[in-house]
Amino acid sequence: MIGLEKKYSEKFDWVLQSLASNLESHTQGLFANEPRIDRISARAKSVERFIGKANTRNSDGSPKYSDPLRQIQDQIGARIITFYRSDIDRVSNVVERYFKPIETQEIVPDSEWKFGYFGKHYILFIPSDVIDPNWEKELIPEFFELQVKTLFEHAWSEANHDLSYKPEIAPLEGDELRQLAFTSAQAWGADNIFDKIFRKNQTFSIFSKVIFWSKTDKNTLFGHI
Repeated sequence: MIGLEKKYSEKFDWVLQSLASNLESHTQGLFANEPRIDRISARAKSVERFIGKANTRNSDGSPKYSDPLRQIQDQIGARIITFYRSDIDRVSNVVERYFKPIETQEIVPDSEWKFGYFGKHYILFIPSDVIDPNWEKELIPEFFELQVKTLFEHAWSEANHDLSYKPEIAPLEGDELRQLAFTSAQAWGADNIFDKIFRKNQTFSIFSKVIFWSKTDKNTLFGHI
């Protein structure tokens, strides 16, 4: 494992950090004219988190990854955070127009009676535009992970990850897990309420424009009589 850590550290220093920065700038440019984008970011997975993931075991105790440097697909991770749930499809359409997906996953809790993580995940090919020709080819990952989330989905997942998935903290107890599920339900409810109001305002705005132009055309018509 020491050899793996050394190899990934070199990859992280020589390629991944710069690649993440290039990818972030590239994606921000693609979405420059899109409304209601809160933020776009990209990061290279830290050495510590990579080694932690590389050490993951299956239920039978066998290693999950036989070749972590090739198999772990989120060595580069990117996020697009948008305002409302109605924006997700629009953002996804732009993603699929400019990137080549190899995997798409809508992540929701496995029962309507449960609340937890929500988000849309892509595994995408790294675009050639962000690759420096001077980098060693074997150090450049083929794929990156992209998450598309609303503000509430992002805020909840960040806090939940900080409280639940750090190895240095004690496992959460049953009531604490229920409390986290409760906060997820609240975030889900807030997302839906904001989206409902947004869609109502959009409909009213379109209706108002139709009325305005209808009156304008009528006045123009009578002005010529």
